[in-house]
Amino acid sequence: MDAYMEKVDRELLAWNKKMTRKSPLLNRYAKGVQSRVNQMIPERVHQFLTTSIKNMVQAAIIGSAYTTKRQPIEGMPLEERDRFVLDKINYYKKLAMVEGAGTGAGGILLGIADFPLLLGIKMKFLFDVASVYGFNVKEFKERLYILHLFQLTFSRDEKRIEIYQKVMKWEEEAYKLPSKEDYERDIDWKAFQMEYRDYIDLPKMLQMIPGFGALVGAYVNYHFLDALGETAMNAYRRRIIEHHK
Repeated sequence: MDAYMEKVDRELLAWNKKMTRKSPLLNRYAKGVQSRVNQMIPERVHQFLTTSIKNMVQAAIIGSAYTTKRQPIEGMPLEERDRFVLDKINYYKKLAMVEGAGTGAGGILLGIADFPLLLGIKMKFLFDVASVYGFNVKEFKERLYILHLFQLTFSRDEKRIEIYQKVMKWEEEAYKLPSKEDYERDIDWKAFQMEYRDYIDLPKMLQMIPGFGALVGAYVNYHFLDALGETAMNAYRRRIIEHHK
């Protein structure tokens, strides 16, 4: 094994530990704070956020917005793919940071508008990364894998560990996948959006504070893309390594 693959193995081991350990006590306390914040948010805002997530999932499953120009890259060494992906992570983090600062500066209304915009950036990023690692995002199983990576990044404790186990055995899971129609019909939209919102609600609420929101929006969006990049990079690395064993 060469030096680079040894480095990758160490990073995958560290990521595995991170994905399977429970959140710190402070994070669990924050969930209680988020629940109280949720009670203060108007119902129409809740409905808007839920609809945004549903639209994002439907676009990822059956739409062409994320896939039309993306072809899987073939014949590239893992080290080169990783460098390519790191460039994309940096690009999308900066894009999300600028978008978060702009909407955060506008207070509540633009802060709410940031929600679907950030979802779109995250999904475009994931589809790009999948293509760099050589996976065909036009295939239904790869689109669902992308959604699993999204959930893996933005879920807490028990749900995160459950999704992680599926991601680690994706080739087995792929045989159990429903059809597009069945998946879209049976998906628990409420559970999907609540996991995501439980993860992001508190920082995104702070983003809506006029004046203070621009700084928070830039930092939070940058952090979210950084976390998503770590998840996507390590998950796809592992699939490639397992495939070549």
